[in-house]
Amino acid sequence: MSDASSYVTTLTDEQSLELLATKSFGRLVVRRTNDIDLFPLNYLVHNGKILFRTAEGTKLFSLNLNEDVLFEADHVEHTGETSGDAWSVIVKGTARILRDSEEINAADQLPLTPWLPTLKYNYVEITPDEGGISGRKFALGAEPERY
Repeated sequence: MSDASSYVTTLTDEQSLELLATKSFGRLVVRRTNDIDLFPLNYLVHNGKILFRTAEGTKLFSLNLNEDVLFEADHVEHTGETSGDAWSVIVKGTARILRDSEEINAADQLPLTPWLPTLKYNYVEITPDEGGISGRKFALGAEPERY
């Protein structure tokens, strides 16, 4: 049997944020009282925080009720039929809707545009909690003999 720890590398917060910055698609988890939702979205990493845009709707409503969120992004790259590399980063943090005009103007200058042809006037910034970033890299491979 193979030791899984030799195929998994725990990342530092800095390494995790660097990997997040290489992608633009992730997932946001929000909670409203007894209901949990998961939203796919495009984002960018700026000054150690995750920034995304959203329109009026369930996501924004949920963030007004509860600022505690989870964010996840990952990547898989196959280099062969059963080999490759992958990573996953999960961020536990606090979401804040930008309301200050200076912050909104600064966010408008960043390369963050909606993927869908819709107007999204609201910027949301996720600040990772202390110890709230969990990143791992994986060396993919074939399953070893089980018996």
